[in-house]
Amino acid sequence: MKEGLLFGGLSPTNKKINSLRTLRLCGKNSILDRNDVRYAIARDIIKKMRIENMLKELIEKAGGRTALSEHEVKGLLKEMGFSVPNGRFFPAGEMIPENLDLNYPLVAKVSSENISAKSDLHGVRIGLQDEVELRAAVEDILRIENAEGVLIEEMAPRGVEVIIGGVLDRQFGPIVMFGLGGIFIELFRDVSFGLAPLNKDDAHWMISEIKGRRLLEGYRGNPPVDREVLVEILISVSEIMATGLVAEIDLNPVTLYAEGAMVLDAKLKLRSAVLQKP
Repeated sequence: MKEGLLFGGLSPTNKKINSLRTLRLCGKNSILDRNDVRYAIARDIIKKMRIENMLKELIEKAGGRTALSEHEVKGLLKEMGFSVPNGRFFPAGEMIPENLDLNYPLVAKVSSENISAKSDLHGVRIGLQDEVELRAAVEDILRIENAEGVLIEEMAPRGVEVIIGGVLDRQFGPIVMFGLGGIFIELFRDVSFGLAPLNKDDAHWMISEIKGRRLLEGYRGNPPVDREVLVEILISVSEIMATGLVAEIDLNPVTLYAEGAMVLDAKLKLRSAVLQKP
């Protein structure tokens, strides 16, 4: 499992996973305690079927590929209700029109099934202020080996960046990872893990487990982030993983605001076993 993990080789521990199992067994706010159990169960079943159907459509379009392009993943996320930057994808060789119907400043990113670390290849250009800068950036990006196209998006406002991921683990099954971005994950490995699918209590527990959670609660005059939206994103990612159709998903970063959140980058790998089914 570790070698395929998108989020930096991090993996869950028995201690962390068993803590979540205990929380679920002892929790008082499970779905069975709600006033209308039948409505809640029916709603969850319908949502699960909808996610599975969207993924199956992606699998058909993938044509045997396991790694999806960023614009494909963001299309799925947008259909599920996630906020993503306004943008357009252009395959290599397709002319970029003068009127993109996007607001500057813009970001241009290389797109390729064979490129996962775009920044390492200088495949991401930010802060493009006008058409001249944009066209020059696109021209440079398309010179990158294996470039299949370019994704052009509006730049998102600054906020608190977090990482949300999921992986199909050999021991624990589908799990979800959450952590703060930047040095918190690079140096301190400040992350939490949960079993998919999550409920709201699970998601709140994962958020409370990280040491840097004070940054989410408002720090040095900054407002607290929209915790409820964060909870919903964690739950939705867990529901994607719980379908059994996805091997890995990596949303990095997700930028959180006082109201709302936005997924700025997204990777997803389908299970090869699913693609091999007749």
